[in-house]
Order: sequence, then structure tokens, then C-alpha cells
Amino acid sequence: MMKSQRAIGSSRPRAEAKVLVRGQGQYLDDVDMPGLLHIAFLRSPYPHAGIGVINVAAAQALDGVVKVVTWNDLSPICKGWETSQTYAGLLIRLQTALADSKVVFVGQPVVAVVAETRAIAEDAIELIEVEWNPEPAACELDQALTEGSATAHTDLKSNLAYHAKIGDPISPHPFETAEHVLEESFSFNRLTGCSMETRGVVASYLESDESLTVYQSHTAPHQLRSLYSMHLGLDEGRIRVICPHVGGSFGVKIHLYADEIATVATSRLIGKPIKFIADRMESFVSDIHAREQKLYARLALDGEGHFLAWEAHCRLAIGPFSTHPGSSVQEGDEALRVAMAPYVVPYVSGELDVVFQNKTMVGQYRGVGHPMAVAITEFMIDQAAARLGVEPAELRLKNFIPDDSYPSKTRTGVDLDALSHEKCMNRLLELVELPTLRAENARLRNEGIYRGFGFATFVERTATNAPMSAHIRKATAQDGVTLTIDPSGAVRCSISVTDQGQGTHAVLSQILSDALGVPPERVKIVSGDSQATPYGSGVRASRGTPVGGELALQAGRELREVVLKAAGQLLQTQPEALDIQDGIIAEALTGSPSISLADLAEIIYFKPQLLPKGPQISLSLSKHLGHDWPALVPTNGIQASLVEVDVKTGFVRLLKHWAVDDFGTVVNPLLVSEQVRGGIAQGIGQALFEELVYSEDGQLLNGTFADYFIPLAADLPDVIVEHVETPWPHTALGAKGAGEAGATGAVGAVLNAVNDAIRPLGAKITEVPMTPARILKALGRL
Repeated sequence: MMKSQRAIGSSRPRAEAKVLVRGQGQYLDDVDMPGLLHIAFLRSPYPHAGIGVINVAAAQALDGVVKVVTWNDLSPICKGWETSQTYAGLLIRLQTALADSKVVFVGQPVVAVVAETRAIAEDAIELIEVEWNPEPAACELDQALTEGSATAHTDLKSNLAYHAKIGDPISPHPFETAEHVLEESFSFNRLTGCSMETRGVVASYLESDESLTVYQSHTAPHQLRSLYSMHLGLDEGRIRVICPHVGGSFGVKIHLYADEIATVATSRLIGKPIKFIADRMESFVSDIHAREQKLYARLALDGEGHFLAWEAHCRLAIGPFSTHPGSSVQEGDEALRVAMAPYVVPYVSGELDVVFQNKTMVGQYRGVGHPMAVAITEFMIDQAAARLGVEPAELRLKNFIPDDSYPSKTRTGVDLDALSHEKCMNRLLELVELPTLRAENARLRNEGIYRGFGFATFVERTATNAPMSAHIRKATAQDGVTLTIDPSGAVRCSISVTDQGQGTHAVLSQILSDALGVPPERVKIVSGDSQATPYGSGVRASRGTPVGGELALQAGRELREVVLKAAGQLLQTQPEALDIQDGIIAEALTGSPSISLADLAEIIYFKPQLLPKGPQISLSLSKHLGHDWPALVPTNGIQASLVEVDVKTGFVRLLKHWAVDDFGTVVNPLLVSEQVRGGIAQGIGQALFEELVYSEDGQLLNGTFADYFIPLAADLPDVIVEHVETPWPHTALGAKGAGEAGATGAVGAVLNAVNDAIRPLGAKITEVPMTPARILKALGRL
């Protein structure tokens, strides 16, 4: 009998990693072509101002400048846009590729300069004279909805962009009758994605055949193709979008930005290829921001510690517009919907206010609202445990939705299935040796050393599917794959999901290895090219493996049947009597080899006369998947953090971090664990370091890495990662999303650990990031 091959579940390094670390990858800035020009943008220095006369004569006269472009130049060939109506009732504002008569945030592109080099274009920008008419700006979230405050758009009477109530009707009754009620306010400050590779686009329009080729650091080439067709009025069939190697996205590159649209439109305007690469300073003011929220939460418990009711209010800042495509509202909506999702709570209500500001737009950053949901939930549970005098782990175990109680639905409408909070917590308790750790922390506290330990349990919604994607403008409701076995027996997989550095290609190779019985290194993945791949939604929301992997598995199994049927015809035996392993077709029972896949492919391609007469055999197969499961696939896990707080300086030292997650079937434990560690690093960044600081008049004050702090390797602790596997029951693969879980749980775990450390001193902190100054203030020492 043939030994069963199993690439799924094995830890394997990414095949393309050697190419990338040797500097042999092709990122956007590596793209070159004859006659390539460069574009730079004059961006608004004001958060809110009218635009008067723009004098470009001196800039246009500079040697090396090809064209100076304003909205008047682009408007005949480039349409403005409104955000898709994902959330009914969201106030929609028209956006344009270059500002027309007003600017509404610092960094908004106003004038574009095309030149022979980027340096010349930047020099020309210095020569442009703009008549600015500054207007009052709405900058502070706390003041944005107060009566008489400035509005982000002068034609509006209020900055309220959207209001919604979520879950049960708001009622005071569950809190009036509860034995214990806790309440708290939280503040989460702005940050941004900081991918290693900045945004950029290379566009080449050929007037002779009205074709457009776009290279872009992005995650969804087919969506971009549809969007550029819509904006420029071009035949979509004559547009090709290529996403080369992507140096990180974290949500920043799932959006389409005004400067990118302006670059492509300008290429069409002048009929020349143009490159735009954002420098880091303009990335800070033009990439999407995230996380700016003010939240208030209440938790009611009975005398035995059972949760009775939860109420939360969220005020979310989104900037002057909602992001394109998709919606900025999701950050706040998810923060309310996913709060308390791991627990049995009879009553849950939420209220959301979305607020316009004269700051950079807020969009979908890794985790999309979930880190805030987890942080406020888990903080309140730790506070409840302290009031009740019980171990926080026991309070969680008492209130978890039992692992055998799924499927279920939360009071806020979140579908849950195949989760394992109890298993994850019990495994984590084994790893941390909690009684020993608590005793050691108490001993050190007597010596004036303040260590803290914190949990954070979470549910994360992943893997957006067809119904969800259909609400996002020009996001297709399906994904596609084409598999081909070539004459050498190698497999070529052309698929709509893309790789943004997370290892999607490696995972797909492993899945197809098992499905087709070939070594993973014999599988070539092609993605990121709208001309070479089937139509699909690309990647976002951790959908690469659960969606792309499922699609590859189903197609691989179908192509395997084709191969075995062809082999059966040639060998005059039943397909069921054959199997494939390591590229060899053999008898299933004995393992005796019969013919290699390469030899069979050679016969099919070049010697069909050796086959029995019948229909032509094709070693190529295409399949599309519109997903039948709920709109978002839930995954779960728990994290814990051990920290030491220097109560004299306010500095936090991270000592150790643990994560136990349930991502369903784990195809490559190595890659998944590193995804978790990377996400935890970003969550730690939000918890302790990262904050975009604005002045009262809307100027970003720390738009460089000299003063915007992200965690360095030396700042991070050892991170222990383990996995519980509860396969998603609605697919053959059983995988759930994994890419955002690290960021989702880390903020709450670190928040609780810091508060555990300073609680004996009568202090608490609920503003993130927990900078040394804020910790000292909480301690009453500043």
C-alpha cells in the first residue's frame, strides 16, 4: 500500500524566501521601462482651506519638467468617486484625484508634477504658488461633535457621518438589578501601517491601442482593473494590472488612493509611462490611519461572577472621507460587534458614532476594530476579577461559550462556529504555570519590583467571502484558479488570491502537493497579474488560505481524478485502483509504480495515439468558488503577557508573551506561527509605542521614524506560540484566517499586564499607547 503523502500540516520554509533575501525579488520600484517619467505631488499644508489661484508657470518652465497637472487637467478624463454604501446611512462625500476648490486634510494631493526624475519633480513643486484660504478645522475627536465646533466640510452642520445601534435595545434594566456593575472609558490613538515597502504605482497608457498597464504594490489586481476602468472610462478588457512582490500591506494596500488614481490618469493624459513611489514622510500623511477611537463600556455581573449584560459606546474618527473602496466605518462597527464574543452574555448593546475630521482618512488596518474590542472586553473582565477577588482565568472559564455549544450567534449578530476557548485557555495555563508565576510576581512586589500578567481572549472574523465582498465597490463575488500539468509533470497554478509577503504561495504549493500527489517544489504558483489569473478578490482579512487554499484543494482533487482516469485508460485499469505520490502513478494497494506523471503528460501532449480513442484529455482545469459559508469565518485564541513596569520612569519591559490560537487546519505551522509573532509585534506597537501625534491645528508632529516609534527586535520578548486545531466544518480544507490574530490579542494582553503590575499601587491606565509619561501620570508621579 502506498504511504500517504501529507504536505498539509508540515513546517516548510517559503520557497521564494531565498529569492527575496538575496535581493532578487521584483518590487514596484524595480519596475522600469523605456521613457519612464516620475511624478511628485504638491500636498496641502493645511487641514482645511479653500484653494484660490494656482500659479504653475515657474514650475512648468523648469528644465526637465514634462507636465504640471491640476484637477482642471484631469477632470475631463478622470471621474470623481463616492465611497461604496457598505453601511446604509453613511454620509457620502465626493472625492477627486487632485483637490479641486478645497483641501480637507494635511497631505491631500493638489498639484502633480511629471518630470524626468523624482528630484526635478520635487524641485518644481517648490516653485508652485497656491493661494490658500485657511478655514477652521475639526481635529480633536473629543470636540468634533460639540455644538458650535468647526466642521470638516463647510457645507455640513455637523461632523456626524454615521450613527448606528448594535445588538439589543439600550436599556438600563440589566445594570440596575445586577449585583456588580463596572464601567470605564478608553482612548485609543492614531497609528498607521508602516509597511517596509511604501505605496506606489507605475502606469503606462498607449494611446495607439487605448491600453493601460499598471504595476502597483497592492493586494487585489482584478479589483484595481475594475476601479481604473470606472475612474478613467476605459474598456476593462484593455487594462492589465500587475502586483509584483509586495513588501507588506497590513491593510494599507487594500485601498486605492487619490495620488495613485492621479498617477494613472496623468499617464493617460500625456501618453507616457509614469512612476510614483511615496517617500516615507508623505506615507505618514497619506497612507490610511487607524484606531482613533474613544470607547465607554459597562459590564454587569451577578454575585457568583456570571456575566449579565454588556454595553459599549464607540466614537470613531475617520478623517474627511470614508476610504475607497470599502468603508472606514468597519473599524468602529467591528469593535462593537466582536466585544464579548467569547462569552455567554444575555444582553449586549452598542452604539456607534462615526465622526468626520480634518485629518488623514482612517481605513482597514490589521485586525480592523478587533484589537479595541478585545482590549476593552478583557480589561473589564480583569477589573471584575479584581473586584470579586477571583483569579481572572477562572472568571473567564466560568463565562466562556462552551466548546461544544457551536454553532451559535452573538447578541450583536456575529455567527460563531467551531471555536475552542476552553481548550485554548487550558493549554495556555499549562504553558505559563500560573500559580508559580503569580507567586513570583507577589514576591518581587515585596522587593519593589512590579511585574504584571494579563490575559486576552478573542474572537476574530476572517476570510471575507462573496456576500461580504459584494458590498465593496468592484470586489468580485468569486475567486478563481486554473491548474495545468505541463509536459514535464510540473503543476502550474494560476490563482486570484495574491501574496503580500505572508507565504500564500508556499501554503498553496503544500495544498496542491497533497491534492495532486506531487512534491511541493514541483508546483509553481502564479498570482498578482490580472492578465494571467482568473478573476477574483485578491487577499485581505486573512483570506489567502481559507479561501484560496480551499479553491486550490477542490480544483486539485478534480484534476487528480482527470489524471487517474487518463492513467486508467492507458494502463487498462480502474482509476480507483490507482494513486499518485511524489509524481508517480502506482497501484493503490501495493504501491507498485506504473507510470510517472511526467510520462503520462508527455503521452497526452505529444503521443495521443497511444491512448484509447475517446474525448480529448485535458490536463488543465479551471474552477471558481463563490462561498457558501457565513460572510466572515470566525477564529479564536488567547494571549498572555508578562511585563515589568519601572514605576520610577514609567518604562515597560516585556518579559514573555504567549499565544494559543485555533486557526482550524494549520497547513504550515512554521509560517502561521511567524504570522502570529509578527502580528503580536504590531499589537505591542499599538499598546506601548505607536501614536500619530497632531497639533491642535491639524499638523502631524511626528511624521518620521525619528519620532514615530515602532518596536525594534530588542524591544520584543520571547513569544511562545501553540495551536489548537478545530477544523472549519464548512470546507474540505477546514482552514480559518490566521494573519491578524497576533495583532488582535496583543493589545489587550499587554494592557492587562501593565494594569496588573500597577494595580497594587492604586493605579490604572486605559489610554493606548501606554507611554512612560501616561504611566507616570496614572501613578500620580507626573
